[in-house]
Amino acid sequence: MKQETEIQHIIDTYASTLFRTAFALLKNRDDAEDAVQETLLRYLRKAPEFASPTHEKAWLLRVIINLCKNHLTSCWFRRRTDLSVEIPALEAEERLLLEAVLKLPQSYRSVIHLHYYEGYSVNEISQLLQYPVSTVTTRLSRARKRLALLLKGEDLLV
Repeated sequence: MKQETEIQHIIDTYASTLFRTAFALLKNRDDAEDAVQETLLRYLRKAPEFASPTHEKAWLLRVIINLCKNHLTSCWFRRRTDLSVEIPALEAEERLLLEAVLKLPQSYRSVIHLHYYEGYSVNEISQLLQYPVSTVTTRLSRARKRLALLLKGEDLLV
């Protein structure tokens, strides 16, 4: 079992990154908070030892991405309907960009989020998502094109 100081360090250091990643994938604040909580619980239960902070962050991101994927494919999730919620804290331009990103398919949202919001390189995203580098590159390119069309006001069949 991890000591309280280690646990607090993980929460202070990675909670916002984990939340942003989950929110980008799930598009729902409550589900994202649940995913963060479950990720932290798994960290407590497994008590992994890491060679570096980079490995620690990668492990936490891998866990939360897997949890989000599981949630998105669950029968319960496919049958529910979300309430429309505004994001009031963002400026109009940021809100438009976030709304456009959230309209993208999950596979495009994840690479966009990891590349632009978390600052990972294509190679690092490839390792995190366990996809070939060419797949990540292709998804980033296609996501950028779709975002450009969405921001121009052209509606896509996503």
